[in-house]
Amino acid sequence: MSTQQPYRILITDDHPLARKAIRSMLESDPRFYIIGEASSGEEALLLCEELHPEVVLMDIHMSPMNGLEATRRIKQLNSAIRIVMLTVSDDVADLFTALQFGAQGYLLKNMDPDEWLTYLHALLDDNSEIARQMADKLFQRFRSPSRSQTEGPHPNMLTAREQEITAYVADGCNNRQIAEQLLISEHTVKNHMRNILEKLQLENRVQLTAFAVKFGLTRKGQNLI
Repeated sequence: MSTQQPYRILITDDHPLARKAIRSMLESDPRFYIIGEASSGEEALLLCEELHPEVVLMDIHMSPMNGLEATRRIKQLNSAIRIVMLTVSDDVADLFTALQFGAQGYLLKNMDPDEWLTYLHALLDDNSEIARQMADKLFQRFRSPSRSQTEGPHPNMLTAREQEITAYVADGCNNRQIAEQLLISEHTVKNHMRNILEKLQLENRVQLTAFAVKFGLTRKGQNLI
């Protein structure tokens, strides 16, 4: 039996029924402990200072302070807090902005409860396979060629090799698997990964996967440029 302490969770959503549903779902899993609920970005910021959660589930669309701004401020307050965005939005730009502001991942509100729990476990365990699965969901549900892709980091900032490695990351490959596919050393892959994240100003593989989906820079998207 695992002796790991449960993750301390703060739920942030402006709809009481949504908070209740999320609480009910997470309380069924012993790895999650709900320490509080917030109904706005402002309240989430205050409760983060007071309760010190490890994970914040953050709705994107709230007022007057939305989830994007709340995420930015919370990460400035404590960069160790992991923030997972909650959304029904069809706007990839919102999700990518959240990741740029420091969010570690995203959950779609219409996902099955089992998917929610599986994704949260994998996100907290840094499971790249789940990042690939979420990339597929975004690709299927959100991607639209008409959306603007001109703001912020762009694939043309990366070399051809870096784009290739990014595509493998979006497919859920770890460094060893990428090295085997490209016939290079794992150390070389690690160096490329560090350079990619620095160039794009991203923090982790989940954020890089979201970037790849936004620009079709996946092996599924076949948009290596």
